[in-house]
Amino acid sequence: MANPLITRQVTGLQAAMVAAGKEYFGTCLTVRGDTTEENIIRSEFGSITPENAMKWEAVQPNRGQFSWGGADQHANWAVQNGKELRCHTLVWYSQLPQWVNGINNNETLYQVMETHINTVMGRYKGKCTHWDVVNEALNEDGTYRDNVFLRVMGESYLPISFRMAAAADPETKLYYNDYNLAFGEAKAEGAVKIVKLVQSWGIKIDGVGLQGHMVTESTPTQDVPTPSREVLANTLRMFTDLGVDVAYTEVDIRMNTPSNAQKLEEHAAAFARMMGACMDVERCVGFTVWGISDRTSWVPGTFQGEGDALLWDNNYQKKPAYQATLDAITSYKPPVEEPVEETPEEPVEPAEPEEPVEPEE
Repeated sequence: MANPLITRQVTGLQAAMVAAGKEYFGTCLTVRGDTTEENIIRSEFGSITPENAMKWEAVQPNRGQFSWGGADQHANWAVQNGKELRCHTLVWYSQLPQWVNGINNNETLYQVMETHINTVMGRYKGKCTHWDVVNEALNEDGTYRDNVFLRVMGESYLPISFRMAAAADPETKLYYNDYNLAFGEAKAEGAVKIVKLVQSWGIKIDGVGLQGHMVTESTPTQDVPTPSREVLANTLRMFTDLGVDVAYTEVDIRMNTPSNAQKLEEHAAAFARMMGACMDVERCVGFTVWGISDRTSWVPGTFQGEGDALLWDNNYQKKPAYQATLDAITSYKPPVEEPVEETPEEPVEPAEPEEPVEPEE
């Protein structure tokens, strides 16, 4: 009987990814008692990322007062359903309580960061396979985004965050995560700078998460559509060349709504390009979509007149992008290296025997 891992006769996105040698196909999750959504996750996905439940304002809304209800619910769901838990996020300018934003003393902020990172990571130690340590620290031009951490501590907050995280849970994979990196332009160069900065301190950084909030066409909020597979793969290699892993961590590809058949085909092609790029880069370890169904996507509420960004529609029916993504995984064939022909060595002529020397009388 044929080995299904060899013939790739698998069903489901996670099974296909593992068969292709990748670690996981994931989704974000907000536990809301939606059995249809949860059943899809159980059958198709290998990893979950808590959408909001582990962000600072959710777990430590007041200094020293931790609230674990939502975060525990998501961690327990992952464990109970046999899913990897990709934890998100520790140091981010947004969804940050005002009491943190108001800190203006270096020592105080350091202590607050250390307490937060140690407490949150310590609670989920051994459960999180990956942590987004720092999230969205860059402007579009690759410069550092203004936030309380930068204002008070300077750029050193970046390696310090990773140092604290590595001490809190040495086993988990530590990532820098940001959006609009996939184009390989100034913002991606800024992320390269962050990786090099952390590495220059001798501190562990395991990977870069490229969020992948993309568009199929020019929209009021984003001009440039999803780039070519080659551009996407070359951008991933900008980071893997530094010795770190990469992953797409929050993929959704929105369009101007309403959609139509042609738009859905373009949507499918864009998903296939992104997945194909991940397949092309050995150290692209996983691919996470930012939600299951368009009905619960964050996109329409954030970008007016835009949507239809995910793999399942409002009625939990698979869209063309689902099959295109699956096909991009199962049809992938790694490039075959041409055998190098060895140049035969020139035969060595045997040396002429020396004339015997007559002994002297």
